Amino acid sequence: MKIDWLSKLRVGLQTAAFCLAISGLHYAFRPQQPYEVALIYSLCIGLSSWLLIDFGVGLFPSAHETGWPPAPWGTVLPVVGVALGFVIGTTLADYWFGWSSWTSLSSRQLFLSALISAVIGVVITYYFYSQGKSAHLAQKVSEATRLATESRLKLLEAQLQPHMLFNTLANLRVLIGIDPQRAQAMLDHIIAYLRSTLSASRASCHPLRDEFARLDDYLALMAIRMGARLRYRLDLPAELADQPVPALILQPLVENSIQHGLEPKVDGGELVVRARTQPGQLVLEVVDTGLGFNPEQVFASPAPADRGFGVQQIRARLATLYGNQGTIEFIASETEGTRATIHIPLQP
Repeated sequence: MKIDWLSKLRVGLQTAAFCLAISGLHYAFRPQQPYEVALIYSLCIGLSSWLLIDFGVGLFPSAHETGWPPAPWGTVLPVVGVALGFVIGTTLADYWFGWSSWTSLSSRQLFLSALISAVIGVVITYYFYSQGKSAHLAQKVSEATRLATESRLKLLEAQLQPHMLFNTLANLRVLIGIDPQRAQAMLDHIIAYLRSTLSASRASCHPLRDEFARLDDYLALMAIRMGARLRYRLDLPAELADQPVPALILQPLVENSIQHGLEPKVDGGELVVRARTQPGQLVLEVVDTGLGFNPEQVFASPAPADRGFGVQQIRARLATLYGNQGTIEFIASETEGTRATIHIPLQP
């Protein structure tokens, strides 16, 4: 069993703080008794009860999951812990002062002391129980949220794959009747692309070199169909090749640039995909010299059927994986093309 010593220390310090407060209240109501006496007895009894209860919780396997033993041990443990803590703590305090409470105090005084210790012990134990239960529930909620988010990402990725594939197959069908040789070359690139995609489909992230390799296959497909109208360049510095990135994070941006920027333009244009760094950040850019578009349309809700789909998917994945540290921004006009920029944390 692995013990979280930092958590134990935090609870122990909280228990000591409760003991200080109790001894202060005791001295306020009975100032004729030295404060040191109330302090030592409070600390000895409180910390002894805490040690017995807190470490006793770890003896029950189910406590590792729920934070507290199941019935009836969940009730027996604090009762026994407080009772033994009172006996052990009183004995330790007696040893500190050099007297015996068991012989110097009357039965009534001992009973009242034990009763007060029991009430206070139960209240403090319930406080820690409530804290532990809340933390356990919060952990379960966080785990459920994470699983739901992962499922949603898998669904989005599964949606993106057919989205790209259907577009490519539609282009291939047209090309078969026009130029069979180019169609064969296109089919070879499709096979290479699907093979590389299949190997990465089981992971949410992969090295940046794999992302660029798939883009190279995809752009080769588009170059076969568009011919000289499409010029492209992939710029990946060697030192960034192993940086982990979400799989297919750039694919929808490249698709948007071709479908809505370069393809509608009579003379086509150039597409550049590059990776670079800023302090603490990995920057991924997709830049085209196409017709451009209004970025507000990309983020519109509901989004246009083709254009908004991939961008929404990117935004969802960045927010889920990186929170506020993952962003995407557009600089676009209807005459000067489009620049899409993704910022994610740079891994050491």
